[in-house]
Amino acid sequence: MTRYVLSVEDSAVFEPWREMARAALQRDLPPQAIDWRIRGGEMDLFGQQTNDSDGMVALTEAPVLKSVTLRASCIALLRDMLCHSDPGRFALAYRIAWRVQGNPHLLDVATDADIAKARIMVRQNRQDCHKMMAFVRFREQPVQGEGAGRRRFLAWFEPQHHILERIAPFFSKRFTDMDWIILTPRGSICWDGKDLAYSSEPCEQPELDDGFGDLWNTYYASTFNPARVRTKAMRREMPGRYWKNLPETRLIPQLVSGAEARVRTMAEQELLPAPTFHDRLRARDSLPVEPLPDTLEALAAKVRTCTACPLHCEATQAVVGEGPAHARIMVVGEQPGDQEDLAGRPFVGPAGQLLHEALGAAGVDRSALYLTNAVKHFRFRLQGRRRIHQTPDAGHMVACRPWLEQEIALIRPKLIVSLGATALRALDGPGMAMADVRGTSWRVGSGETAVQRLALAHPSWLLRLGDGAQGDSERQRFAEGLSRVREFLHQPGS
Repeated sequence: MTRYVLSVEDSAVFEPWREMARAALQRDLPPQAIDWRIRGGEMDLFGQQTNDSDGMVALTEAPVLKSVTLRASCIALLRDMLCHSDPGRFALAYRIAWRVQGNPHLLDVATDADIAKARIMVRQNRQDCHKMMAFVRFREQPVQGEGAGRRRFLAWFEPQHHILERIAPFFSKRFTDMDWIILTPRGSICWDGKDLAYSSEPCEQPELDDGFGDLWNTYYASTFNPARVRTKAMRREMPGRYWKNLPETRLIPQLVSGAEARVRTMAEQELLPAPTFHDRLRARDSLPVEPLPDTLEALAAKVRTCTACPLHCEATQAVVGEGPAHARIMVVGEQPGDQEDLAGRPFVGPAGQLLHEALGAAGVDRSALYLTNAVKHFRFRLQGRRRIHQTPDAGHMVACRPWLEQEIALIRPKLIVSLGATALRALDGPGMAMADVRGTSWRVGSGETAVQRLALAHPSWLLRLGDGAQGDSERQRFAEGLSRVREFLHQPGS
């Protein structure tokens, strides 16, 4: 078998390797037929130096046997893993590209040795990026002449892998208002306020001192908490290889050794008096809680004056529940929509009309149900003159929870139907996922206090699905759920 020697730069530049790999794959060359060498690296020092273009020229002289296509997910994985510093990464990347031709789902096999190693490389690259974002220390440099209008900074960092191109956009967005250069043994990145430049040329460590080292060390020492010293966690988050380039690390041994004595000193100090507002807060918290109304009419009047969350500032009005005072079935939706907010009644908009039609088709009298919402005010954002629905967040549900709980306590329904994920979370907490329970029922409690629960999709979601296989399937599931409501409604003694 003819062997080809392909020489590549020891960097994260992806395209040169990609062109060579594509040419080899088009000629149906197996991985063992190619010797990937790092130009100027250890793999060349003990063998014969090859002309950079010799292997590629010999390769292109071979006939093309097939066309090659790689999925975007495969390209992304190979691009990420080639940022690693492992000298065998080029051979591994080609081996994966070769195997994917015969097994398109290879990337999904987590136990495959090649895929597992590639993903470990990707994870290590990301960790290296995270450490660089945390441990780069810029030092201001004097600016003279025409560039004196902008501040200029210089930094030195020693990454483990070829991550500079990958991490450069973070620094350009984070420090866009100043000029800076980050020098590393693997190249450099530079920002002048307009253009982001990258060079793979190795740099030498410069002498960096901007006169603020002592000030930074003072700040670091003053924020060091001796009561929360965890040396193992510190070494894990700040590995020792980064210490030599961080000014504060020289203080750490001293701060750690004196932590125990500082904690004892803090414990022996007398308690300071509480802030002046502390008594007022305690007095406010000790105020008696006003009991909730014991009738639906009084509760509705109280809900209409609710200011427990910011939604009341924008909504037209609070929308209270509607239905018989002792309905056997309660239907809980998410929140009022645009038309409900204007009319002051639940389920009168498009979603309500769909619900009304579905109830009629299932043989359920809407007037026999108590209809309400988990959140009583309409949350929206303005888009021109339109008010676009926004899902309530956890704070809105917490603010409205007393109203919903009191509605349940007064009506004492035997079946509670939740429509949508928000109503489900308001009734059962965040641990239950809508996708797992949609269309199912279960029992809560025991004895006389037992309540049957049924989770259905919200009609507005069915409207958004429109026509199609999924929409038809979900509407059928919704109809089946309402048929169970009909059976419960006509079941004696339930």
